[in-house]
Amino acid sequence: MYTNAWQVLLAFLRLGLTSFGGPIAHLGYFRYQFVERRGWLDAAEFAELVALCQFLPGPASSQVGIAIGLQRAGALGAVAAWLGFTLPSALLLIGMAHRVVGPGVLRDAPWLHGLLLAAVAIVAQAVWTMGRQFCTGRVSLVIGTVAALACSLAAGDLVQVLVLAGGALAGWLLLRPPAARAPARVSGMSAASYVSRTSGIIALLLFAVLLLGLPLAALITPDHTLAMVDRFFRAGSLVFGGGHVVLPLLQAQLVPQGWISEQSFLTGYAAAQAVPGPLFSFAAYLGAAMAPAPNGWPGALICLLAIYLPSFLLVVGVMPFWETLRRRPGVQCALSGVNAAVVGVLLSALYNPVCTSAIHGGSDLAIAVAGFLLLVIGKLPSWAVLLLCAGYALARHAMG
Repeated sequence: MYTNAWQVLLAFLRLGLTSFGGPIAHLGYFRYQFVERRGWLDAAEFAELVALCQFLPGPASSQVGIAIGLQRAGALGAVAAWLGFTLPSALLLIGMAHRVVGPGVLRDAPWLHGLLLAAVAIVAQAVWTMGRQFCTGRVSLVIGTVAALACSLAAGDLVQVLVLAGGALAGWLLLRPPAARAPARVSGMSAASYVSRTSGIIALLLFAVLLLGLPLAALITPDHTLAMVDRFFRAGSLVFGGGHVVLPLLQAQLVPQGWISEQSFLTGYAAAQAVPGPLFSFAAYLGAAMAPAPNGWPGALICLLAIYLPSFLLVVGVMPFWETLRRRPGVQCALSGVNAAVVGVLLSALYNPVCTSAIHGGSDLAIAVAGFLLLVIGKLPSWAVLLLCAGYALARHAMG
């Protein structure tokens, strides 16, 4: 059955209201919602989208959402997926910039710790399920293990990209093509049905023109709005590793210029990590809180659109070619290697930052393990585990 943009919007709005825990946790929420619950795509298709978006600069979880929306309902579906997932966090952060939300309300809320514990359980479930599917053979298990060790031992913006590239090379050289997949069981149309190769090429050319042209235009034209668009577009274009990486980059670009104070930036930084949804929504806070005009709601909208525009152009530009390439035997071997490497990347991220930011003692570990068992063995939906973990955190806070 055809999925319209309204259905996509509602599905992602639900995730935008409940997806705590950062980009890695978001992938766990996405997998449960669109693979297990709704059946919009199968596990292999989801893993391939994750692998593709990990290669692209920008917010990987948001790009996966944009790609899913594009596959289900075309261009309007892509916009609906982004809007539903981003709007709640953007509104909260704009409200904070306007002093509607106090600086400590979100950061110190006791229930937030429970939601972070639920994110641990959900990410662990995603790693467990994907590991059982994509790390079944000896070679794929080695690829996943090496990927996890590499991401745990080495830090840097490009580490994940190099690990996934290594997984692709190892898969291409060492793995056999997987058995032919049955026709997709989902009823939605592929992205290639909505985006032609010509449109993909135009999107990639537009991305390159803006990336190279905006800095020159900002130098020639002393217009603050153009300078804002340039800085936020480049932040969304050149950052690998998601929101945790883009935040310090934005600090270096905005605070020394006096566009926003250090204290205001750090307050918004803390809030951005406490609200649900993507960390890139922090751009809305910065646009609203900036001293130079345009600020407020217009500034928030400009910065939010500028930082996400590269993601739309890259996903639309790459997807038409991805649909063809993924069917070739050599590409399938490389994808199998990448899928195994993705499991390793997620396993590394499960420890740091997901577990390290949420588990502070034996009781926290017990609750996270219990949530994992309820998801895997008890088959509870993720929202039920979210409520249980939040209730636990509130009860522990009430008891002192």
